[in-house]
Amino acid sequence: MIKVLVVDDSAFMRKLISDFINEQPDLTVSDTARNGKDALLKISTGSYDVVTLDIEMPEMNGIEALREIMKHTPLPVLMVSSLTTEGAQKTITAMEEGAVDFIAKPSGSISLDLHHVRDEMLFKIRAAAGAKVPQVKASAPVKEVEKTSGPSSILPDKKILAIAASTGGPKALQNVLPLLPKDFAAPVFVVQHMPPTFTKSLAERLNHISAIFVKEAEDGEVAKRGTAYIAPGGSHLKVKKLGRSLIIEITKSDPVNGHRPSADELFSSLSDITGYGLVGVVLTGMGYDGAKGLAKMKQKQPCIAITESEKTSVVYGMPKVAKEKAKSDHSLDLNEIAGFLTNQIVWR
Repeated sequence: MIKVLVVDDSAFMRKLISDFINEQPDLTVSDTARNGKDALLKISTGSYDVVTLDIEMPEMNGIEALREIMKHTPLPVLMVSSLTTEGAQKTITAMEEGAVDFIAKPSGSISLDLHHVRDEMLFKIRAAAGAKVPQVKASAPVKEVEKTSGPSSILPDKKILAIAASTGGPKALQNVLPLLPKDFAAPVFVVQHMPPTFTKSLAERLNHISAIFVKEAEDGEVAKRGTAYIAPGGSHLKVKKLGRSLIIEITKSDPVNGHRPSADELFSSLSDITGYGLVGVVLTGMGYDGAKGLAKMKQKQPCIAITESEKTSVVYGMPKVAKEKAKSDHSLDLNEIAGFLTNQIVWR
């Protein structure tokens, strides 16, 4: 039985979330709390497997409470946030501070339509219960990686880097993109499972701490080396070759593997691009998105496939399936990936 602490300043929301959870045979709400201070008191005396933590609360908000939880009693925390720009920015901060994942309330602090994300919430609670709690200060400082004497790659000179991530991904990306040098010799395409608004906030945050330029991808733009393009939430990111240029295509086609954006959609589109060496990376995440597309990349084009190791993955789902199905060439700890990419694969 997975024991959950539900934290929200709204009695209605506490009741609604608790009802969703208690309907499940393998989940139970052991207690509830009305703010961050109340939550810390409950955690100090109780035993919980997962905490759902609202961001906007009086006395002590969710971010402040999260910092104290991670400092004194690290637990898997699932943030509950509003679908606003401010809510998205605070959620990205929460991911940096150690939250495992988040749920976006469909219509603000008191969401009468929370049932629309009920299944997603239950799925993420179960996943969080088995997740590793991220280290509070896992992100390495931005630095230039020294150039090696020469590339040791089987790939053509022109290269493309594509990265997939889900649960734990925002923090994992902070351990990869900021460590790539400013003159990184490839465009970078990223699929992080997130809803609209949140991906833009993620791109802005990553751009702030990275040497390369990071932005949310736009339909029709020409991809450039030394720039990372984050797939917009609620849309698929694809890449096509037009003459000598790589053109970004943003589509609203059906979700793939339950996701939009989907890593399989990105990877599959890259598998049709000739004249480039492909580098596919699958980071931490639930499920299996990316495995099929990564296998296509390896089958159809010169490609090196990298998966994050079980040791450092918050959830070893996507990397595990990709390693097995796509026969990844390297399984690396998170802190090894950026240096490996820069020094051995896409440095020119």
